[in-house]
Amino acid sequence: MLRRQRQLYAKLQKLIDAALFGGALVLAHWIRSLPSLDPKGEIAHFNEYLWLVAVIVVVTPPALEMQGFYSRPMLHLRQQTLLHLVKAAAWVTVALITALFVRKAEGARGVILLFVPLAVCLVLLKEELVRWWAISRLGRNAVRKRVILLGQPEDTVEVERQLSSGIPGQFQLIARRDLANTSSEGLTELLHETSANAVLIIPRQVMFGAIEQAIQVCELEGVEVWLLADFFQTRLSHTTVDELAGHPVLVFRTGPEASWQALIKSGMDFLGSLVLLCLLLPFLVVLALLVRITSPGPIFFRQQRAGLNGNPFTMLKFRTMVTNAEQLKQELEQLNEMSGPVFKVTNDPRITPLGRWYRKFSIDELPQLINVLQGDMSLVGPRPLPLDEVQRFDDPAHRRRLSVKPGLTCLWQVSGRNEVRDFREWVRLDLEYIDNWSLWLDLKILLRTIPVVFTGAGAK
Repeated sequence: MLRRQRQLYAKLQKLIDAALFGGALVLAHWIRSLPSLDPKGEIAHFNEYLWLVAVIVVVTPPALEMQGFYSRPMLHLRQQTLLHLVKAAAWVTVALITALFVRKAEGARGVILLFVPLAVCLVLLKEELVRWWAISRLGRNAVRKRVILLGQPEDTVEVERQLSSGIPGQFQLIARRDLANTSSEGLTELLHETSANAVLIIPRQVMFGAIEQAIQVCELEGVEVWLLADFFQTRLSHTTVDELAGHPVLVFRTGPEASWQALIKSGMDFLGSLVLLCLLLPFLVVLALLVRITSPGPIFFRQQRAGLNGNPFTMLKFRTMVTNAEQLKQELEQLNEMSGPVFKVTNDPRITPLGRWYRKFSIDELPQLINVLQGDMSLVGPRPLPLDEVQRFDDPAHRRRLSVKPGLTCLWQVSGRNEVRDFREWVRLDLEYIDNWSLWLDLKILLRTIPVVFTGAGAK
């Protein structure tokens, strides 16, 4: 199934799932209101719950998408589908409880408790119906594409295998032709004979003249053309088609693409940093005064760090070291405990007594909320490194950690923090974050950061 078709299918699924979740609340209220369960008639009339249905309809699609529910193959494993649904239903329930709290409204706990299993069961039933439809003769006939393959014989074998291993009956390969030896007249005749829905061109050895000729024939016949645009063998990039100044372009991307999740992440960064700075302002003033009183020198430590794609920015921290720390670093190079370009030393003698306490509980990082507010950093992302350490990367692949904004916290900090001694392991965790990024992953990292900070686990 092509991406645009998948997107259309996902939009339809979102509408249906939102309706089913809303219907689950209606059904839960009806069951809870049965005389056998509510003999005294204590449950409020459903009109008082209508606004909650609206909340559910709005919240359900993002909650399911956050779990990757709409990026699954059509014939997904049932147990994984169930897990996604339970997690999404839990988030929708949290949203309902929050909405009730904000409006200071009362809701029957029995209705909310019934809502979760009913919502999960209704969507599971829908999924089973979709599964049955997809593998049934009716479903196969509705989605089946009759495809002609055009390309070098040695190139079409692997593509044919991949198409055949998909949903049974989704593609019917009705003809295979060598692109170099297929004339316009021959392709036209073949289209008439086979009544093909699509022509898949596999231009491993790029023959633009033959490709253009085949496309022009299909244009005249009103038949779709699928140009397999893997001219270049990439290992990590996700390829998408976009448009630039009216021209179609192929986009090769290894980081997260622009999406509603990315927009929400940007909003969370701005609002989260703004709210935290306002709430913590008195505390930050006290912390700054303590730095000034306990050791000579500036309150803040400012350093050029590598931001998005290596773009330099000035990162802020409460100063935790003596003022000549950078000069003393040269004398401590032989004590470095990290492999690679990063410098880490246990019981660093340059750290002040107050600074050691600040570092243990990550208090020195709080001024970076200003960097997040300014847009140079994110709440979650790979930790920013000094420019000189980035310049000493011995593996070009390590620079891919710069493909997203640096963050206040990351997988490295919640997966061992400073106990990680190998820089390659640090980079591996950063790339794991980038390759699997989602809002749900950000939320999990933020939640896991809280106990790590309060206990000072792994701090140096």
